[in-house]
Parts: sequence; C-alpha cells; structure tokens
Amino acid sequence: DPGIGKSTLLLAALDKLARQGAVLYVSGEESLRQTKMRAERLRVEGDAIHLFAETDAERVLAAAEALQPRALVVDSIQTMYLPELGNAPGSITQVREVAGRLMAYAKRTGVPTFIVGHVTKEGSIAGPRVLEHMVDTVLYFEGERGHPFRILRAHKNRFGSTNEIGVFEMKGAGLVEVSDPSALFL
Repeated sequence: DPGIGKSTLLLAALDKLARQGAVLYVSGEESLRQTKMRAERLRVEGDAIHLFAETDAERVLAAAEALQPRALVVDSIQTMYLPELGNAPGSITQVREVAGRLMAYAKRTGVPTFIVGHVTKEGSIAGPRVLEHMVDTVLYFEGERGHPFRILRAHKNRFGSTNEIGVFEMKGAGLVEVSDPSALFL
C-alpha cells in the first residue's frame, strides 16, 4: 500500500549493500531532495549510494549501464515509461515492457534489480498480473495505517521458501526489526 514503508525498507537495504560497492536508487515518484531527506532521516549516507529521479526507463537503464551498480532499485514500476510506446506510465503495455527491459538488464548483467509495485484497493498489483509471473520473487510489505508494525512476506520465491516473514516496527528513524514477533501477542 502507499505509505507503508517500501521506500524506507529499500533505502535501508541499499545502505547495507553499498558497503560492497555502488548501488543505484531510482525514484519516479519523489524528487532527489525528497529522497535525500528520507535517506538523512534514516541515517543512510555514503558516496556509494547513487540517487536518480527519473521516469524515462531508457534513461534509467543508461544510468545503470554507466554506473554498473551492485544493486538497482526502481521505485515504482507504475511511474516508469518508454517514450516510443506512446502509452501513459502505469498502463499495462508500459508496465510489461519496462519490466521486461529491467529483467533483461538484470539477467544480462547479474545485477539484482528490485522493482517496487503498488497495490490497488483490491490488494492486487496495479498494472498487469503478468508482472508477478515475470519476476523471480514477489514480496508483500503490509501493515495497518496508524499502527507501527509491518510484515514482509514472500508471495512467490523461485529461489527459496515462502513460509517465512519479517516483522518490523516503524519508528522515527526508520524500520527496526522485531526479533521476537511472538512477544507482540503476549
């Protein structure tokens, strides 16, 4: 859902990955200033984290080719577009084609690529259902508005189990792992 903490979670993950080399975070929704403010609030900093505010998928791929990052985050797939298609960002054609090019890039380069997708009010990914079939893993990040706890669960995982969850608490400085989720219910 919007506002649940997807960008926060991914920036924190990139902070860890950036210790091993350059990473690229592409925001199609927020300006560089907004993303930088979030990163500062989370105490995510370093020269290895490259921020890029862009919605043209060709420019995103060109930036990734030039940087050769250790990991790539595209936040979100619904904001990306390919100008030659002529459809609006978020349309079925755009989402499918952009995801296909990102997938081809990831397979060719071996760069782990995280694609953020929003869900609709009905709880399905906004855009084509085919997106879930194209990717290797689908993670849902869920929680209730007004409550600090979030659950990360695998809906699909070609390389591992879908029987595990991660529980986090949203705090002022970002997400904190809840090491004993059972204690929440006691």
